[in-house]
Amino acid sequence: MASKFFPAVPRVGRQFTRQLPRPQFRPFSAAPQRFSDALQVHRNTPGNNPSIPFKFSEQNNQLIEEIIARYPPQYKKAAVMPLLDLGQRQHGFTSISVMNEVARILEMPPMRVYEVATFYTMYNRDPVGKYFVQLCTTTPCQLGGCGSDKIVKAITEHLGITPGHTTEDGLFTFIEVECLGACVNAPMVQINDDYYEDLTPESIKQLLTALKDSAATASGQTKIPAPGPMSGRDTCENSAGLTNLQNPVWDPETMMRKDGALDGEAAQAQ
Repeated sequence: MASKFFPAVPRVGRQFTRQLPRPQFRPFSAAPQRFSDALQVHRNTPGNNPSIPFKFSEQNNQLIEEIIARYPPQYKKAAVMPLLDLGQRQHGFTSISVMNEVARILEMPPMRVYEVATFYTMYNRDPVGKYFVQLCTTTPCQLGGCGSDKIVKAITEHLGITPGHTTEDGLFTFIEVECLGACVNAPMVQINDDYYEDLTPESIKQLLTALKDSAATASGQTKIPAPGPMSGRDTCENSAGLTNLQNPVWDPETMMRKDGALDGEAAQAQ
C-alpha cells in the first residue's frame, strides 16, 4: 500500500544510498581495532627532541668516511643503517637528533631516515640502560634447557623489574625478544653485543651481579663471565664430546684436484 500512495519514495531512497561514500577497505578480522603509535610516531620529550644538538665524535667521523667510501657516490644513502648504528652507540639510543644528523651527512630527506629507524627494532628510540638485557622467549628457548620462563622469573626477581622496564639506577634495561639464532644453546640472552647461552636461574643471577659489580668498581677488576655457553662447553658440541666428523680429517690437499689433473684424465680418455 505504501508503494501505491508514495511510489517515488523507494526510488529516491535508493538513489540517496548510492551517493553515500563507501569504505574502500575490507577488514581482515572482526576483532576490534587497537591503535598504537609506539613505533611510527615521534613525541618530543625533554630528553629527545630536535633542539638537543648531536654531532659525531672525531673518531666516528673517520669511521663515517670509511663507511661511505664503500658505496658509489650516487648511492651513499645506502650507508644509512651503519650510520644510525654508529650514532646509537655514541649517543646511547637513536634519538631524533641522531636521525637528523645522519640525514644531513647523507643528504637524504629526514623522513627517509625516520622510515628506517622506525622499521628496525634494533634501533632503540628511547634511552636504555648501560646493560641492555634482551632475553629470547621464543619456542626453542622456552623448551631448551631449563626454559626461558624460569630465566624471566630469575631476572625479574633479581633486578626488581618486569620486561620492558629499566632499573632505577639506569644500569639494566630488560626486554623479551624474538629468536636470536642460538637455539642449540637455549636458553640464551643477549646483553649489549654479547651472547650468554646455556643459562640457568643461578647463572643468570651470577652474571647480572658481576655486571653490576663491574659498573660500581672504577678499576673494573670484577671478573665478568666470558660470552658464550655458561655450562662449560666451548660452543655447541655434544655433552658427550665430538661424536662425528672425526675421521678422516678433512684436508684441502686431499679433497681438491691437483693442477693438471683434468689434463691427465682427458689424455687417458683418448
